[in-house]
Amino acid sequence: MNGQNRSDIRTGLEVDIVLKKDQPTGKLTRGTVKDILTNSPRHPHGIKVRLTDGQVGRVKHIVTNDG
Repeated sequence: MNGQNRSDIRTGLEVDIVLKKDQPTGKLTRGTVKDILTNSPRHPHGIKVRLTDGQVGRVKHIVTNDG
């Protein structure tokens, strides 16, 4: 599942994000969502989130979905 719809993303989900510094290469960083930073219901480049370790990036892939 991609990370373009805000309704698909909840705190506690494991996701792959692209950090701002990694946008040119597309390198993914895996982590757990702590905060959802994008307010709009959809974003073409992925919903921006903060991970539990403090890193911020746009969701490219949702790893787990408990419902």
